[in-house]
Amino acid sequence: MKYKVKDINLAQQGNLKIEWALNHMPVVASLMNNCKKEKPFEGITISAVLHVTKETAVLVKALKECGARVLLAGSNPLSTQDDVAAALAKDGIEVYAWKGETEEEYFWAIRKIIEDGNPDIVIDDGGDLHVTIHKEYPQLAEKIIGGTEETTTGVIRLKAMEKDGVLKYPVIAVNDALTKFMFDNRYGTGQSTIDGILRATNVLIAGKKVVVAGYGWCGRGIAMRMRGMGARVIVTEVDPLRALEAVHDGFDVMPMDDAAKVGDIFVTATGNINVIRKEHFLKMKNGAILANAGHFNVEIDVKSLEALAVSKRRIRPYVDEYKLPDGRKIYLLAEGRLVNLVAAEGHPSEVMDMSFANQFLSVKYLIENKGKLEPKVYKVPHEIDSEVARRKLNAMGIKIDTLTEEQKRYLESW
Repeated sequence: MKYKVKDINLAQQGNLKIEWALNHMPVVASLMNNCKKEKPFEGITISAVLHVTKETAVLVKALKECGARVLLAGSNPLSTQDDVAAALAKDGIEVYAWKGETEEEYFWAIRKIIEDGNPDIVIDDGGDLHVTIHKEYPQLAEKIIGGTEETTTGVIRLKAMEKDGVLKYPVIAVNDALTKFMFDNRYGTGQSTIDGILRATNVLIAGKKVVVAGYGWCGRGIAMRMRGMGARVIVTEVDPLRALEAVHDGFDVMPMDDAAKVGDIFVTATGNINVIRKEHFLKMKNGAILANAGHFNVEIDVKSLEALAVSKRRIRPYVDEYKLPDGRKIYLLAEGRLVNLVAAEGHPSEVMDMSFANQFLSVKYLIENKGKLEPKVYKVPHEIDSEVARRKLNAMGIKIDTLTEEQKRYLESW
């Protein structure tokens, strides 16, 4: 079998989910329809490590329809939608992903799509695929045309690799496209994080003090959406410019040491390690809820929480109760992993439409420029960003103005 999923019999249910996503992803659908006959990816093997969701399925099917052989593994042990994985397997995608993987199984799946695929193009979300190739398959890395990276955490890792001089092929930072981070990171993360918290807890957001750690685009989205739900939002930051922006956006800003004493719900979105740690747990109110919206499960120091607790029990799906020696209880959601994909379905299809349109067009760009790009991290070309925006506006039935020749000459003159 060229797949490993939880239950292949879930395929029909998965197909319905994929159909729903496709109906809400008109940009990717249009790109797929435009290239079905030409098949620009014919003869190209793509190995991808992405969250196996209905939206990812639309991208993967589009790549396949346009000629590519696609191998897929999950980018988080708990984010795979098993019915979607089954549907992709039935459709001939070599998918190795199921919800509840151990860390060993997670990396086995990544190695599987590398070894079986011998890929020409790699698509990653978080950087584990890129890092594994460079560490364990350096000879394979030499023949890869190029890769893409979906999320902030992965881009940070890849830029570190470039700085250290170890990056062996060009990578396009899809995360840094305007039509990605301004919509996916802000509106997608903002909505899906609240969705995950609500599905896990069903608590009332209105009136709660919600602490958002990090005021990047994801943090902005979470803070904005939490305020819209009636929360009193506190932002913690280490960057003075972002902290100043949060203040001017109307949020309270303070150190985590102070926020820990007053917060009801805490959400991390920094991409850094141990943002909420032992000294913060010791100051929290009874009943505090902890959630992470960052890619890796490192932002909340779960090991310290485990060591502090005198007891632990699972009180609801994706909600673990930690009882401290003085009787206070702290609730950790989704085991500290990204709550929006573990306890919910991830970002809405409408924003992933733009993100995955960028992925599709970036793959096409890499193939068209084979051998011309140095092993560096590149921004998404402006023309791709603009093309995605134009297609999205068209799909929404929205028209915009164009510059007159007089206006063009005016802007070009000094």
